[in-house]
Amino acid sequence: MMLTNHSNGYGWVTIALHWLSALTVFGLFGLGLYMVDLGYYHPWYRQAPHLHKSLGLLLLATTLLRLVWRFSNPVPRAPDGQGPLTRLAAKAGHGAIYLLLIALLASGYLISTADGRAIDVFDWFSVPALITGLPQQEEIAGTIHEYAAWSLMILACGHALAALKHQFIDRDNTLGRMIAPSN
Repeated sequence: MMLTNHSNGYGWVTIALHWLSALTVFGLFGLGLYMVDLGYYHPWYRQAPHLHKSLGLLLLATTLLRLVWRFSNPVPRAPDGQGPLTRLAAKAGHGAIYLLLIALLASGYLISTADGRAIDVFDWFSVPALITGLPQQEEIAGTIHEYAAWSLMILACGHALAALKHQFIDRDNTLGRMIAPSN
């Protein structure tokens, strides 16, 4: 079983972190859209934000792990036939996804801790409020959170479409390399 990346493809750890992150991001986005319209007496009024915050903090930990893994493993070379502009666009797109993800997660943390209370993660542990009392912290972080979420969704959809294009039109196995390790 190939756990680490190599020059021709990704290992299982990278693949698992990629898909776990993708599913969590899309799930959190859907939950976020759902919970903003909940009324006070809705049964999910308290549970949805708790679930959203807990999953968000676990995604933050996963993203930090993913970045450490990313920089401690070789990056597979681009498939044959991808020109320099395509490789540059891929690097810029991946960089933007990581930046938006960090902005999204940091702003979510700042929204949730603006009142000085820790965030309880599934009753397993609490993450303390380290930054509080900034002027309009909750409002500014909320605006950043919303714009970062929509931007990440748009970019992630573009990312998925590009992977499908490379797989089925260019036939360069870009998507295939992120589904299962190759030799």
